[in-house]
Amino acid sequence: MNKLFHIFRVNEAEATFISSQPDEPHSHDFEELLIGISGELEHFIDFNVTTTQAPFVSFVTKGKVHRLIPRLYNGKCEIWAIRFKSDFIPETRFQLYSLFHGKANLKLEKGSCFQRLSIICEMMNDETSQENPSYAIIKQLLSTLFTIIEVEIKKLGNTNEALQKTQNETFGNFLSILEKNYHRPLGVDFYAEKLFMSTRNLNLICQNILEQSVSEIIETRKLTEAKNLLISTKKSISEIAYELGYNENSYFSHVFKKKSGQSPSEFRDEMGKIASF
Repeated sequence: MNKLFHIFRVNEAEATFISSQPDEPHSHDFEELLIGISGELEHFIDFNVTTTQAPFVSFVTKGKVHRLIPRLYNGKCEIWAIRFKSDFIPETRFQLYSLFHGKANLKLEKGSCFQRLSIICEMMNDETSQENPSYAIIKQLLSTLFTIIEVEIKKLGNTNEALQKTQNETFGNFLSILEKNYHRPLGVDFYAEKLFMSTRNLNLICQNILEQSVSEIIETRKLTEAKNLLISTKKSISEIAYELGYNENSYFSHVFKKKSGQSPSEFRDEMGKIASF
């Protein structure tokens, strides 16, 4: 995507066309937020397939292998797709990362609060249709959209009220540094020093937000990328291990099987069968 921001609506006709000719699992270089007003969404992400009926919100982070198939439900489908580059709204992007960590699709309640999401999408779409659209207005609307989603999720009990703003900011900065360095053989000390804090405090924040240590999050990011590469490329297991900072292929395979319950080759074979359905 060449644009910083793009919004469009998937209607019944488009959903029928897409579901008849679904894409292969793929990744992209932008963030994507889906607001489901009606219809349903089949989503292959995080190596699982789920189907969620509207109203829902779904978030796909940059670089994550996935496949989206919109479908009609009760003869209807209306899904807003919002795509934006990571640097378009970096100050609140990690708000989405923490809200949707480990769960890309969130079923929401019907009502006036959810209707506001649709209204904001209409406003952003109208602004982009102007001859000289104001990206300042679009950014403000998108930020408001994030906040409403966060409030709605809190109502469902899907967030921890103890998460403080400073912890979220630190965690977001940690994720940003991790995204640039996860392929390198670096330990917890490196990330703590980058954040000007002790390893103990960084671990406490990560435990509070994700109930995982810093090293576990680093390992999870590496293995997620390993799975992405196993699905989306034909690189050998040795090449993938080297690319992710593992000095020994055998150690990489050991860690992968310990965390995933399968060897890298077993995982690649299984995902290939799922994607071919």
